[in-house]
Amino acid sequence: MAESGQELAETGGTAQADEAQLIAALRAGDEAAFMALVERYHAALLRLALMYVPSRSVAEEVVQETWLAVLQGLARFEGRSSLKTWIFRILTNRAKTRGQREGRTIAFADLATAETSSGETSVDSDQFWPPDHPEWPNIWVSYSRSWGDMPEERLISRETNERIHAAIAALPPLQREVITLRDIEGWSSEEVCNILVITETNQRVLLHRARAKVRRELDQYLNMDRSDI
Repeated sequence: MAESGQELAETGGTAQADEAQLIAALRAGDEAAFMALVERYHAALLRLALMYVPSRSVAEEVVQETWLAVLQGLARFEGRSSLKTWIFRILTNRAKTRGQREGRTIAFADLATAETSSGETSVDSDQFWPPDHPEWPNIWVSYSRSWGDMPEERLISRETNERIHAAIAALPPLQREVITLRDIEGWSSEEVCNILVITETNQRVLLHRARAKVRRELDQYLNMDRSDI
């Protein structure tokens, strides 16, 4: 256990050192370092922006504004959060403002409270493996009873994937953001809480509710017209 703890500490130290080196390179005007940063996060920034604004063209503008703000703000970045968290907070703040300006008006300040106190029944966490599970973190413990005899081609088909994304798109805003960041982008609970500025309790409830709704939609789709399968 001592060796494992030491390895974790060394890994964390290495990550911090790498980030400090990257920040120094960015502040020195290293174009290659900046392009590597863009390549790493640009697609995820665009996907997140699309949750707030009405079109891809507007989302792309917000992402470009975010990168400009990153360049302009690097000298003031104090490192109280990770560089990733800082960048995505810039994006979410700008996307929310732009979304309201473009007509997608949502009371974001009250979303977390509203979506976690709406009287919905949260899905039982026992339905999912815990995030630290060695093989299936955050994956359903079991499929619906009727999934087992489904042809694999249908389970992994493009149409099934589209149904999943449609179900996610139909979720309330914060539930959609949390499940997208956790289950599609693969972010940790801590990262999601920091980016969206919500508590761990709210994050957990939002994620469970989102997963339950997506699972219900997927169950309904996979069980349609079973006689034809």
